Amino acid sequence: MKRNNFSSVNKVIQSPPVVKQPKRGLCPSLTQTHVLSVLLDWGTLPHHVILQIFQYLPLVDRARASSVCRRWNEVFHIPDLWRKFEFELNQSATSYFKSTHPDLIQQIIKRHAAHLQYVSFKVDSSTESAEAACDILSQLVNCSIQTLGLISTAKPSFMNVPKSHFVSALTVVFVNSKSLSSIKIEDTPVDDPSLKILVANNSDTLRLLKMSSCPHVSSDGILCVADHCQGLRELALNYYILSDELLLALSSETHVNLEHLRIDVVSENPGQIKFHSIKKHSWDALIKHSPGVNVVMYFFLYEEEFETFFKEETPVTHLYFGRSVSRAILGRIGLNCPRLIELVVCANGLQPLDSELLCIAKHCKNLTALGLSECAVSCSAFIEFVRLCGRRLTQLSIMEEVLVPDDNYSPDEVHTEVSKHLGRVWFPDVMPIW
Repeated sequence: MKRNNFSSVNKVIQSPPVVKQPKRGLCPSLTQTHVLSVLLDWGTLPHHVILQIFQYLPLVDRARASSVCRRWNEVFHIPDLWRKFEFELNQSATSYFKSTHPDLIQQIIKRHAAHLQYVSFKVDSSTESAEAACDILSQLVNCSIQTLGLISTAKPSFMNVPKSHFVSALTVVFVNSKSLSSIKIEDTPVDDPSLKILVANNSDTLRLLKMSSCPHVSSDGILCVADHCQGLRELALNYYILSDELLLALSSETHVNLEHLRIDVVSENPGQIKFHSIKKHSWDALIKHSPGVNVVMYFFLYEEEFETFFKEETPVTHLYFGRSVSRAILGRIGLNCPRLIELVVCANGLQPLDSELLCIAKHCKNLTALGLSECAVSCSAFIEFVRLCGRRLTQLSIMEEVLVPDDNYSPDEVHTEVSKHLGRVWFPDVMPIW
């Protein structure tokens, strides 16, 4: 009796596990999918799939994931993963942003500097973060960087770094990369000699240069870039280094067509800067050579400082006024800016801009976008402006307090008339969106 019981138990233990059969009627493909999902091992994912996932991860999470298994660690060191990288340098006491850990930075420099191609530095307002960025730049000796960006998230902290330290670090990249095509070094102490080093080593590849608010760069320095970098397509600079010679250099037969020219016209101390004028024949030469170029101008001036501008035909396409601009200047724009595509006026005053807006609508046949804030326009004049422009107005951002009621229309009635002329529903804005 005991032997029989033991035998029956032994049979139970040695019997193979029971596999539950799918119920009749279930789709076999669904069952197979379920079994595959159970058996799937994340460590067996193809390299290109893991690589795609890693590219979406912050650096710290990417480093942690690399310790999961050997396969993920192999992907962590694939060169393609390190072609594009952003160094975030912040001081915990002054910034809410996470900073790239120093140990990880050293690992990147040691093992992946040769793979870096698209590099940016995002720093906070502290001098310490900007100096840390310069220290990293000075170590990128075995690199082939194509895109370099230096970004200050608050006030331009790179300007607080000793000029010699910054220039020395930057020239390391200029000399060793040999293939720089895009550089954004705005609000930095870059100077003319460092630009000459840039040109000497990267003249054949440079396509984009953004260097607004660089007080140590003169018109001669930027002219050197234009003369030697014949492939330059996009340029951003301050008005004080814009010159007739520069526009003519950008218009030479050997130079490619310029696509984008951004000009910042800035004054912090009214009356202390005298703005020079650019001759019409220089603008004409640029447009003849590059007929499709976008000329973008940002103005941060006081009203009395606009006297030099728009007296003659100016081929500007995008105009942004960050401070108050007079009616007289807006009238000049209507008469002398036939290529205008976008206009944003952040402030003007209490006098209605009726005649000025109608002049712009009649003469600026390419205008497709308008933004108005802290100024005044009668409802009737605004409706007429929209009627003249018609459906080519793809962007129309008007603060509701801008519209002044008159005998014909109230602000509540404006949206109906404007919507009719635009061919779409339109309402004034309660918050500026530009």
